[in-house]
Amino acid sequence: MSNAAPTDRVVSLSASPVHVIGAGGRSGAALCRALMARNIPVIAIARNAARFEASGLPLTPRIADLTGSQTRLAEVLADAERVVCTAHARNIPALLTALKPDVPLIALGSTRRFTRWPDEHGNGVMAGERALFNSGRPGMILHPTMIYGAQGEDNVQRLATLLRKLPIVPLPGGGKALVQPIHQDDVTNALLAALSLRLTGPESLIVAGPEAVTYRDFIALVAKAAGIRLRPVISLPAPVLMTAGAATRFLPRIPSIAPTEIRRLLEDKAFDITPMENRLGLKSRALETGLIQLFRD
Repeated sequence: MSNAAPTDRVVSLSASPVHVIGAGGRSGAALCRALMARNIPVIAIARNAARFEASGLPLTPRIADLTGSQTRLAEVLADAERVVCTAHARNIPALLTALKPDVPLIALGSTRRFTRWPDEHGNGVMAGERALFNSGRPGMILHPTMIYGAQGEDNVQRLATLLRKLPIVPLPGGGKALVQPIHQDDVTNALLAALSLRLTGPESLIVAGPEAVTYRDFIALVAKAAGIRLRPVISLPAPVLMTAGAATRFLPRIPSIAPTEIRRLLEDKAFDITPMENRLGLKSRALETGLIQLFRD
């Protein structure tokens, strides 16, 4: 993690266009909107034209598949002076090959890389981060915790749907594990702050909400913000919930829950955000504030 001082933030955000990879996704589209609101030119890069059109962004994207032709990727990035990748961090090696030397690369990773139960998602993030650090390129990979508050996000909204339908709230271990969600606007602000840094090499930062809460308290805050009467919370063994979760994919009008999601509810996801605050000059919003904003909007 970097300990560099915020005084290194000397690059003007409006210095040059920003190439945004994954512009049709939630974080990519949010960043594009924030850049356009600041009159900063945006070059949107998307894999799927139809999905990008659904984002409603008034931009004509460049279409490129990060897992496809390296020649095509190099073509769409030929004029890039700074790049933000909001697509999965497993694509960082391909970007490093396609970009000209010394073009700064800002990328979104995930705190899933720190899980004690490695999976394809987390392993891909670790591989991308490793590639960035091995390259020595000026860049930064930001690892957000659970992101909520984006247009079309399905973390908190899916939970709210479940809370409206379930007569009880079953949680493994009684929901004592810690979570530290971050609002999409704060993730966007973190990306904007990273773009303003004069980067001289690769860096990595965790971006998260101001404090961790138990999952049980998280559910209570979601219910309060959504105007839902909180049902009784009961503690059940994780294997029982995993079996029940697997059955949700067969139930109509009930959001499906994967067994791996149940298992992750047993793992503390609490992080020190002092490096984020010092390096990016960012103060993330309180969870209750962010949830009220989400359901109000």
